[in-house]
Amino acid sequence: MGEERFERYLQSFEEEPPVSIRLNPEKMADDSWQIEEATPVPWCRGGYYLKQRPSFTMDPLLHAGCYYVQEAASMFLDEVLRQMHNAFVNHEPSAIRPLTSLDLCAAPGGKSTLLRAALPKDCVLYSNEPIRNRANILLENVTKWGYENHLVTNNYPKDYRKSKLMFDLILCDVPCSGEGMFRKDEATIREWSEQNVEKCWQLQRDIVDDAWACLNAGGLLIYSTCTFNTKENEENIRYFLQQYDDMEVVPIDIRPEWNITGSLLEGFHEAVYRFIPGITRSEGLFMCVLKKKTLPHPLPAREGSKKTPKGHKGKEESLLNTLSSPPSQGGDGGESLNLTYQQAIAYLRGEALVLPEGTPRGMVEVCFMGHPLGLMKNIGTRANNLYPKEWRIRTTHIPNDYEAILRHTEQNPD
Repeated sequence: MGEERFERYLQSFEEEPPVSIRLNPEKMADDSWQIEEATPVPWCRGGYYLKQRPSFTMDPLLHAGCYYVQEAASMFLDEVLRQMHNAFVNHEPSAIRPLTSLDLCAAPGGKSTLLRAALPKDCVLYSNEPIRNRANILLENVTKWGYENHLVTNNYPKDYRKSKLMFDLILCDVPCSGEGMFRKDEATIREWSEQNVEKCWQLQRDIVDDAWACLNAGGLLIYSTCTFNTKENEENIRYFLQQYDDMEVVPIDIRPEWNITGSLLEGFHEAVYRFIPGITRSEGLFMCVLKKKTLPHPLPAREGSKKTPKGHKGKEESLLNTLSSPPSQGGDGGESLNLTYQQAIAYLRGEALVLPEGTPRGMVEVCFMGHPLGLMKNIGTRANNLYPKEWRIRTTHIPNDYEAILRHTEQNPD
């Protein structure tokens, strides 16, 4: 980092890490919603820094997928996508196929939900996580985010290569030594070792090798880590450029006031972007955008529905382990009922509720401030809770009052 940067980085350990959230544009587009004492994240649409860290677990709107708690640096992906939105468009937009995208190492889902919100609605996004328990967490967050054309898979990168599926955009947010999280998570300091750095940069090369084979000509691969060392960052990018003749780095326009650091590897001057605590208002991140040089011939638009038919798998997709969503957040066309804050927390804890007199029997979609939380089965004397057990709030404490993060100026949650 150099002496000056490193001193500023060390000073950041004496400061409180910034807290930031990113709004779901499909659920929070209404101008009547407000966030008190928040400032925008300059490189992300819908990203905000909060003044302090609230109790997110006790906010039903988080569980409803109205926003995602995410490091500000990770939101830089939105700026990349904003600048790259014309990368696949020619003078005959009707002749361009819907984009296919892949987030290859997606858990817990922050960058995947950002991708899904930023990409065209007819784009199909595969979000993959090799580790099963992490894939289940990814599935939960993707389900709550609530977008169509979004599949969650539990496979290794080599499985995608074997499947022969091809993509126009691939995000490789690869496993790393985690140096960028030292300020926020002391466990990452204890777990760090030079041996792990060596293991990581080799694994990262294997992942990109599988991903590059799945990328269409003219497509983009976004490489990112949450670590600082050049072995896992610049040296890997340099290796990729030497390894693949059809690879080039795509520069992103950034503003000086964002204080994003470029290459730290002597003699390497490609466009890379490093976020350093104490210099940028975030935790640590490294990102580089890579492109497959040769442009493809335009393909005709796909026939039929833009949405993947339920239960249908093509020959290639059938080779993958695709996870399905539990019946958690409505969409069955039944009765819809708004809950008070106390009722919403009780529901999220998995408790049965007594619904208002006159509520029809059968499946009922329960909401908080108009946003679906999930389903209950009303049997008359009570309503049985169908919220997935693994998603439930574990704490027995229920606050007396709703400490709102997002405030609706036209509704009273109590």
